[in-house]
Amino acid sequence: MNLITIFIAAAFVNNFIFYRFLGICPFLGVSKRTESAVGMGAAVTFVMVVASIATWLIQHWLLVPFNLPFLRYVTFILVIASLVQIIEIYLRKEQEKLYESFGIYLPLITTNCAILGLVLLNVIKDYNFFESITFAIGAGFGFIMALVIMSGIRERLELAEVPETLQGVPIALIVAGLLALAFGGFSGML
Repeated sequence: MNLITIFIAAAFVNNFIFYRFLGICPFLGVSKRTESAVGMGAAVTFVMVVASIATWLIQHWLLVPFNLPFLRYVTFILVIASLVQIIEIYLRKEQEKLYESFGIYLPLITTNCAILGLVLLNVIKDYNFFESITFAIGAGFGFIMALVIMSGIRERLELAEVPETLQGVPIALIVAGLLALAFGGFSGML
C-alpha cells in the first residue's frame, strides 16, 4: 500500500474518532476550546508516532522472534504508559516551555485508547516500519482535525440558543454523530 494512501486513509476515511470511535473521551472532554484541542492533538500525535516506533521494534525484535505474541497487549500498554512518563520527565527537565504547553495533556494520554488502538492496528495490518510511522502521523493528523473541528463548533454553540435539555454533552454527541456521517462521505475516496 502506498504511504500517501495510508496517510489519507488514517486521517480522513478511517478517522480514529469518527470511524473507529477511539479517543472519544478526550474528543468530548478537551474540545470545548480550540487552544486546548490543538494542545491535546499535538501531544497525542507525538505519542502516537513515538509509541508506533517503539512497539513496532518490540513486536519485530522481541515478541515475534521469541514466539511471545500473547504478551502483545500487556507489553504495548506498559510501553505506552512508560513512554508517556519518560517523555513527561524529559520535557519537565529539559524543555520546560514545551512541557508547559502540553500541560495536563501528557498524563491524560496514558489512558487514551486511540494510542493502543493505533499500535494494535499496526500489528493487525502487518505494516512495515515506515508504513507504521505514516499510519501514526495520519491518525494523529485526523485526531487533531477532529478535535479542532469539534472545538470550533462547540465555541459557536455557546452563542447559539440551544434547548436546555440539549446543552453540554447531549448537543456535543449530536454534533459528533453528524460529523461522523459527514466523514463517512470520504469512504468512497479509496
